[in-house]
Amino acid sequence: MKFIADFHIHSKFSRATSKQMEVEHLDKYARIKGIDLLGTGDFTHPLWLSELREKLRPTKGGLYTYGKTHFVLTAEVCNIFKDKGRGRRIHNIVFVKSLEIAEKLNRELSKFGSLWADGRPMLKLEARHLMEIVLEIDESSFVVPAHIWTPYFSLFGAKSGFDIIEECFGDQTSNIFALETGLSSDPKMNWRLSCLDRFSLISNSDAHSLPKLGREANVFDCDLSYDEIRTALESKDKKKFLSTIEFFPEEGKYHYDGHRACNSRLSPEETRKNNRLCPVCGKPVTVGVMNRVKELSDREEGFVPESAIPYKNLIPLEEIIAQAINKRVGTKAVGRHYQNLIHHFKSEFFILLEAAKEELCSVVETKIASAIIMAREGKVDIKPGYDGLYGEIDILKEEEWPVQISLFTANA
Repeated sequence: MKFIADFHIHSKFSRATSKQMEVEHLDKYARIKGIDLLGTGDFTHPLWLSELREKLRPTKGGLYTYGKTHFVLTAEVCNIFKDKGRGRRIHNIVFVKSLEIAEKLNRELSKFGSLWADGRPMLKLEARHLMEIVLEIDESSFVVPAHIWTPYFSLFGAKSGFDIIEECFGDQTSNIFALETGLSSDPKMNWRLSCLDRFSLISNSDAHSLPKLGREANVFDCDLSYDEIRTALESKDKKKFLSTIEFFPEEGKYHYDGHRACNSRLSPEETRKNNRLCPVCGKPVTVGVMNRVKELSDREEGFVPESAIPYKNLIPLEEIIAQAINKRVGTKAVGRHYQNLIHHFKSEFFILLEAAKEELCSVVETKIASAIIMAREGKVDIKPGYDGLYGEIDILKEEEWPVQISLFTANA
């Protein structure tokens, strides 16, 4: 069975998250997006776990359902600890097979920090120790380091991360088999590090609101069951783990270096020339993902490992419509065109990935249909994001094609 999964989201109990992030709405929006399997997010929060217990129904495959959507129990935690005298803050996603396992894990994790304060709890607990606890409670559970390149709160982040995964997880490293690339990097960037070849690279939305669901996702062809998904990731089986759906990484908030207080956006080369200082105010810049990848890489850009899982860069449909009609996302005009398209086609992913231009033109204006095809073919121009600001992405007009190079296409 072929299906799309978004494992990393947040509930209404996480900070800076929409109150609409409830089970009923998640089911509705998953169907609109074309997502078959969602991570629950935040199962560590007692109130959210109570709602999940009340509303979800278990399946024989170790997943849960509500409406037409399958759910897998996931939670993101923030591990805060010191290593070699340096403070570390690392985010990790925990996957478990049942509500009973989640309850047992919560009892243990509550010894290291409050689970009530936030859907993403802050735990005074080494990442290695988290892995030990998770596996001691149930061997089928697993941990995936989250958005591994983000400057803050990540495995390889410039602010508080490590240079190699073994420094973070120690003797538990062999139990890590998947890594989340995050919005500001894509698989191509990660392929530059030979030490990451053995890991499955997954991509998720980290959604804090319903429209953000599926902005990154994973495509599988296997039984819709916890064990099958876990095995596909652990074995990196290209017949079962088919591909990932990616943001254009330049659109991510931390792709380039910079200092937003000074409107200073810097490439890695510019940062090195300026000794990591802002050319406007002279203060240190936030070193972004591209710079950090280059710093740790041992391969040239463009290298594709034999075991690489393919991927496709996409732009969310509402953003495409907004550009095509020169309106902002969230306006009535954009919403009207979006709803019209969803009404006529299977889902947003079908529109973005499969719908033919002729079909699109029968439903919306030609300029919107053309913009969808442009985005699908990677005919875009991007000003990279930096220091917490999203990048600016422009879909090229049809008359610009002959003089422009397609920056991104389907890969591997």
